[in-house]
Amino acid sequence: MSVAALPKQGSHAEEQESSLWLRSKRWDLFYITFSVIVVPIPYLVYLLGVQFGLHDDVSRNLVNGFVAVAIGGPHMMSTFLRTGLDDDFKKRYPMLLRSSIIIPIVVVSMAFLNLTLLLTVFFFWAALHVLHQVTYIVELYNHKEHNYVRKTAVSMQSRMIDYAVVLTCLFPMAAFKISQGAFDIGVNDLTRVIPGVFQHEWLFWSMSGIFALALTAYLWKTWNEYRAGIINVPKTVFILFTVTIAFTMPALPNLDTAFQGLNTWHSFQYLAITFYIIKIKQEYGKLNDSAPLVSRFSKMKDSRGLYLLSTIMLFGSVVVFIVVYTLAHIITPSAAVVDVTNPTHVANWRFDVAYYTSILSFLWIHYYHDHFLFTDFEALDGAYYKIEH
Repeated sequence: MSVAALPKQGSHAEEQESSLWLRSKRWDLFYITFSVIVVPIPYLVYLLGVQFGLHDDVSRNLVNGFVAVAIGGPHMMSTFLRTGLDDDFKKRYPMLLRSSIIIPIVVVSMAFLNLTLLLTVFFFWAALHVLHQVTYIVELYNHKEHNYVRKTAVSMQSRMIDYAVVLTCLFPMAAFKISQGAFDIGVNDLTRVIPGVFQHEWLFWSMSGIFALALTAYLWKTWNEYRAGIINVPKTVFILFTVTIAFTMPALPNLDTAFQGLNTWHSFQYLAITFYIIKIKQEYGKLNDSAPLVSRFSKMKDSRGLYLLSTIMLFGSVVVFIVVYTLAHIITPSAAVVDVTNPTHVANWRFDVAYYTSILSFLWIHYYHDHFLFTDFEALDGAYYKIEH
């Protein structure tokens, strides 16, 4: 990988538009925006499995497992390439890493005591995390535009409108599902732990009204930017795709698998940006001293080595799954938690406890670290100019 420099002249419209991409038009579209084509794949595979005679829960769990191993898991573990495996990060933020140990303790306790509550917290934290990543990517576009292309282009009002439409798009249909008592993740009915005051249509109409206002403001802003010739095309296309997908996804009947589609797209974006940031650091010779193991894998062709290292680290989740699955067979669940007279429900509970414990223990640490990493809008700056040696 070579670090590209921006064109020195940015006065022409074509030069400005070409320099608005985070890396390049081809890279941005393939990894950030048009990778949206992966969203329906998990759901279609799930439906295909059911069509070929697999039990609904078996098909669902196969899709969950494949997504976790193929992309969701590596994306989760890739965070630690920049945090836990980087000495510079560990020296600067030791308390962030030490406090992370609290998360697995909470996850294990909640998994056995109240899996439904665990999944409810997970769903809403996951939704916020996905939307936080979207706003981070939006801000990366804003940061580059403001600092390297046209310094007065991105106003605070413009930023707030972008954030508003992104942060509200996921919730209208989710609120509708909650009001209908149909907010299920697999065999777990999350409305059992959602306060009754929120299980009414007022929440749906409120969320819909707020989103409608945000969308109207966004379309108005975008039209004015287009007329003024200052529209940020890469950012605008990305936001429109995101809002469309995030708004419609909760309407699907199987939220567990539907969310895996959004998770696949989210993970694809995350891996691309994370590996790019690591490659930038490697380009300047800073990676070998601070993260020698990451540097060794980063030297492999393209980003395959970094993906391999992230995948290898999933072994920790496999160990946790085996241990918890064994314990789940020893412990008899409470009748208040699952229908103990139904062997299928009990078997699903045991699998879900082990699966979500093994995943969420690391996933929530990933969320925790990313809430910090997603404030680093200068992470790509090293690629916007060449340092003379």
